[in-house]
Amino acid sequence: MALTIRPARPGDESELFSMIHALAAFEKSADQCTVTETQLTAALFGDQPSASAHIAEVDGAPAGCALWYRTFSTWDGVAGIYLEDLFVSPEFRRHGVARGLLATLARECASAGYTRLEWAVLDWNVNAIALYDAVGGKQQSEWITYRVSGPELSALAES
Repeated sequence: MALTIRPARPGDESELFSMIHALAAFEKSADQCTVTETQLTAALFGDQPSASAHIAEVDGAPAGCALWYRTFSTWDGVAGIYLEDLFVSPEFRRHGVARGLLATLARECASAGYTRLEWAVLDWNVNAIALYDAVGGKQQSEWITYRVSGPELSALAES
């Protein structure tokens, strides 16, 4: 099994689209996933990209992906990476693909002088939690994640 991890490039949108929708189904949120390939193209490869991605391939076949974006720490005064989505196709799980993607992002941080690699995980995803614990991830239990979206976002914007 030969694992290759590379930055996403134009033409990868279809595969990324499929993996994002598979992740949404796995997370029991398929009805909430509305991203299109056109949106992915703009987000990843447009004039002002808002996200980045890496593709994992096993023996040349797409096996997983990591979609991420840069953050900024006011306390450290430098950027970091927020891992928005990490997905490995079921047939490639438990073969080091997720760990390889995380290590790739850690190298991105190290080479750019970033001080943080952060992500969130669903509390019921015990396999992912075990991996994140194994690679030295620390649960940030004192922080509570908030989100405003949909009608509430519109209402806030109009206030």
